[in-house]
Amino acid sequence: MPEDSGLAPALSGKELAAYVPEIRGLCDVNVVQPMNIDSTNMRPADWLRIAEEVERSYDDYDGFVILHGTDTMAYTAAALSYLIQGSRKPIVLTGSQQPMAAPFTDARLNLYQSLLYATDPLSHDVSIVFGGCVIVGTRAHKQRTMSFNAFTSVNYPLPAVIRNDRIVRDSAMGMSITGIPVATAGHADLDAGEKDLPRPKTYSSLNERVIVLKLTPGLTPEVFALLKPHYDAVILETFGIGGVPEYEGASFERAIFDWVDSGRSIVMTTQVSEEGLDLGVYEVGRAYAQHRGILRGDDMTTEALVAKTMWALGQTSDPDELSELFYTPINHDRAPR
Repeated sequence: MPEDSGLAPALSGKELAAYVPEIRGLCDVNVVQPMNIDSTNMRPADWLRIAEEVERSYDDYDGFVILHGTDTMAYTAAALSYLIQGSRKPIVLTGSQQPMAAPFTDARLNLYQSLLYATDPLSHDVSIVFGGCVIVGTRAHKQRTMSFNAFTSVNYPLPAVIRNDRIVRDSAMGMSITGIPVATAGHADLDAGEKDLPRPKTYSSLNERVIVLKLTPGLTPEVFALLKPHYDAVILETFGIGGVPEYEGASFERAIFDWVDSGRSIVMTTQVSEEGLDLGVYEVGRAYAQHRGILRGDDMTTEALVAKTMWALGQTSDPDELSELFYTPINHDRAPR
């Protein structure tokens, strides 16, 4: 809604759905609105509220579509991937670059295609449907601020694309090329066998004391001492494939090892979006490769690393258990070790 101070959420979920009358021929929709906030204001507590709503209603519906602002959608999709693991029912996030009431909005098509994808029996787990692309929930990154193809999939192929009323799935991922949806959003139309699908594994705790720190030329390692009172984990975005500088009289290696040895966690990743981290390539990163307690983000997105670290620390503070949780692939978030 245009205001003197800019755009702000205004329409309810029911009002948004009313803008897409084609939904009536696709599925039965019930609307629940646990919050109506700008996505910039989303916090981990809100992720838990959404996950709780899905878990509470899980047996009543064939799938779920979550309307979400684009700015933090990738974080929420990643978080839901960890809070609701192994869902045989689709949990789809979507939104738009333009408001629903705008004359050239992308909101109507995104909402319709999200429901189309959510009613297809081959769809499952957490994903983003946006601009005709289906992106795994742990692999999404907002790449553009205005264009309708706002999101990109980082280091992982698209499981499907949507062309008008057809879902074209990647057969290389073991999925078929399909089209017209055959299920509806009401649980009454599920086949008898579908009703007995196992429930996903769900979680209700996160540790919010996680921060992302991007290395920049000239940043001093004293920053770690400043962060200690406030954070339990740092996700460190290194240079290139894993470069961490060592300045004369200012040792990042000493600061990082002290951080980890004090019982805190650090995740090493790269500030380069594509192709991931490898600490063993250059001398400036090799010292960190085998130090106990240093976790490697490898080819994961920063958004997924934030959510997974909060989730893992919400379950345990034991370094070995934390490492096991962190390195276990969930919803395709990382290549298997």
